[in-house]
Amino acid sequence: MALLRPSRTRRRDTSGNRMWLWFMLPGTLWMTGFLIASLILVAVLAVGTTDELGNPRFGFDLAGVRALADPAYTEVLARSLGYALLTCVICLLIAYPVAYTIALYGGRYKHALIAAIVVPFFANYLVRMYGWSVVLSDDGPVLRALRAVGLADSGTKILNSGFGVVAGLVYGFVVFMIIPLYAALERLDVSLIEAGRDLYGGPIRTFFFVTLPATRQGAAAGLVLVFLPAMGDFVSAQLMGGPDQIMIGNLIQDKFFQGQNWPLGSALTMLLMLVLLIGMLGYLRRTRKDEAEALR
Repeated sequence: MALLRPSRTRRRDTSGNRMWLWFMLPGTLWMTGFLIASLILVAVLAVGTTDELGNPRFGFDLAGVRALADPAYTEVLARSLGYALLTCVICLLIAYPVAYTIALYGGRYKHALIAAIVVPFFANYLVRMYGWSVVLSDDGPVLRALRAVGLADSGTKILNSGFGVVAGLVYGFVVFMIIPLYAALERLDVSLIEAGRDLYGGPIRTFFFVTLPATRQGAAAGLVLVFLPAMGDFVSAQLMGGPDQIMIGNLIQDKFFQGQNWPLGSALTMLLMLVLLIGMLGYLRRTRKDEAEALR
């Protein structure tokens, strides 16, 4: 009888996994179906045409695709990519000390501290961006404080600049960096840090040779979670930038709504999706390589 118990346990686990797969199937099919359908529709519209009133019409015209080579559009794409990458770097520099402190020194208050960081981000993104634009405005508390200590004058501005756009992106998405880093640091064995201090003889060398490699996957996940929405964001550039700071998300919005040029808007959307796909594939490849190294 004792020999039959493991077999029964395996059968029970298998049936339980199948049950959860059946529960996941409807939602997975629903989301996958709409994703594929929307991508096909955008791809078809990208080679379509418009009538005299600007309404989209199905057809075959590569004018929208050829327009992507326009230097004005490539400049916007490069700017969006630069803003998104800079946002990732700043979020990583901000989030790592926060996650490190909470995970290793938060004690019994760590969950409350994480909740204090996450809960404010439950508010609507647009509302938070409006509030942030008030904080960074010419008469806002940030510039007032800087003027009071002599670090800014009456001509200093944060809004309508690249700095303002990146500041909005960092504020909007930094929580997506904190959470995976906190999860990685929470799983980290503290004895590895103690052994690293004995081996490398200092906290800085221990961090770079022990802590950072051990939490690399968490950092990579955070970079992807920040990069993907930051690349396509248009609210931050619209509220805190000017005409010279528009991003590809603003350009897509303009072509669909104000410009009534759906083929070009669809072509720009496909270009954005391609950039995001390259970033996602790079992350998956890196993750697969790390898992293979861990199994050696």
